[in-house]
Amino acid sequence: MAAKTVADQLVSQLVEAGVRRIYGIVGDSLNPVVDAVRRTGGSSAGGIDWIHVRHEEAAAFAAAAEAQVTGELAVCAGSCGPGNLHLINGLYDANRSGAPVLAIASHIPSTQIGMSYFQETHPDRLFVECSRYTEMISTPAQSPRVVQSAMQHAIAQSGVAVITLPGDIAEEPAEGTPPPLARTGAPSLVPADADVRALADAINEASAVAIFAGAGVRGAREELLALADTIGAPIGHTLRGKEWIQYDNPFDVGMTGLLGYGAAHDGIHDADLLILIGTDFPYDQFLPDDVRTAQIDVTAETLGRRTGVDLPVHGDTRSVLRALAPLVERKTSRSFLEKSLDRHEKLMTKVVGAYTEPAKQRTPIHPEYAASILDDVAAEDAIFTADTGMCNVWTARYLEPNGRRRFLSSALHGSMANALPHAIGAQFAAPGRQTVAMAGDGGLSMLLGELITVAMYKLPVKIVVFDNSTLGMVKLEMLVDGLPDFGVDVPSVDYAAVATALGLHGRRIEDPADLESGLREAFEHDGPALVDIVTDPNALSLPPSITGGQVRGFALAMSKMVMNGGVAEAVQMAKSNLRNVPRPSQFSPRG
Repeated sequence: MAAKTVADQLVSQLVEAGVRRIYGIVGDSLNPVVDAVRRTGGSSAGGIDWIHVRHEEAAAFAAAAEAQVTGELAVCAGSCGPGNLHLINGLYDANRSGAPVLAIASHIPSTQIGMSYFQETHPDRLFVECSRYTEMISTPAQSPRVVQSAMQHAIAQSGVAVITLPGDIAEEPAEGTPPPLARTGAPSLVPADADVRALADAINEASAVAIFAGAGVRGAREELLALADTIGAPIGHTLRGKEWIQYDNPFDVGMTGLLGYGAAHDGIHDADLLILIGTDFPYDQFLPDDVRTAQIDVTAETLGRRTGVDLPVHGDTRSVLRALAPLVERKTSRSFLEKSLDRHEKLMTKVVGAYTEPAKQRTPIHPEYAASILDDVAAEDAIFTADTGMCNVWTARYLEPNGRRRFLSSALHGSMANALPHAIGAQFAAPGRQTVAMAGDGGLSMLLGELITVAMYKLPVKIVVFDNSTLGMVKLEMLVDGLPDFGVDVPSVDYAAVATALGLHGRRIEDPADLESGLREAFEHDGPALVDIVTDPNALSLPPSITGGQVRGFALAMSKMVMNGGVAEAVQMAKSNLRNVPRPSQFSPRG
């Protein structure tokens, strides 16, 4: 029997690491790896499945989603030159989202490197900024250790690792014995006693403490709620923190920032001590510069980089809060908490502007109302993926977490077109769960070909298109800047008809009265389904007094209420069930 090749050895290492699929597109330099995958017999035989996507960017997004849903290593691959270059955008998203992803970037023949050969690039240089580790395999003897090191980096540092493998090297006989992955449990990073004591003293001295929490509170929910109860602190949260802390939280006051709503903005600005917990919230213009600030984070390099921090504490959230608990005195006054909760409730129940008429009777359909109905219809353990832009707004405000639902977005990289490929990876990773892609028509059309991937594998993904025939966020950016909107509108497309032509269940909805029945029909369909909801492109019209100098960056799309207090009027719920009013729980914030 012929000696095992480097490609065989690589694939065997992936199998041993628990990898069950690779997302990508075949190509000549990648052929040895793909053939080695074929010979494993697929995941049903204990091997690896090759998932043929239509664009390598989608492969990286899908791998990122799989890694985030499972917490395990996921893999994507691209052939030399243009093939692996297409991976870059999705890998940026994966790396910034903390997803353990290994990317296999095949390369031109090793003897041609540096000779301006056909399709020549230098992937070992190109992927440096979007990865934790990148290395080129130049000899068979080097391969097993580089592959092991790449996987170790991706898993240990929760990010992307890239191996560059020339096609001719992949075909050579393997050498050496691959070292095993070093598997450990999740460690705790215990903070310094002096830092914890300083924070406890500051909390005990403060009369009004506010908490702003991000995704880093995952795994420390009970400790965080207990702290808020002890010190009478309202809790605001980021978009990425939403799924971990918003639900059943009697201290919740919503979000600040560009997607903001409720009383979070006022709460963190009115406090005399603000505690940032597990967040690297990037929009410093929404953070106070005149409030004493503490920050708790597991990564020391993020401490103080968004706003001045008086009390930095380096440690994982759970360890810090457990160390803090016996040192913090219970506050007898609940006035600051009650004031924040009352303000939050008033902001969330105020009915003004476009929402004075029942949304269910208005056409074009209010996207807020559509998102509200989607929240009702979706499964209690659904995985939602949301396109960047207005879909992130609707996710933040109208989709309700409950401890079982998951929410994936390109929250840090901010890429268009992520929802559909994220949903593909999530559905492969969790075949027994409902996966819902909240896609904008702009994002969907960018990677529209991935509908073919969904059809090809008969993935039961439910794609809900918020179809306003415009790039909504960009249009609003222009309006805020005082510019006439230009280049943002696109022709009306019947995406349901496109889906039907590809063999998916398709339904186009223009009447709000058909929303609930149309969504239920699609969600009950045994297979992939797309619901094209024609929504109002002017649902968030901005008052003319907004100036371009007030808001710049990711989404200059919010109203004056965002800048002054978290949207208020614009976030009025489209139905009577108010999603973000605090609900009763084991804690009593007024006691």
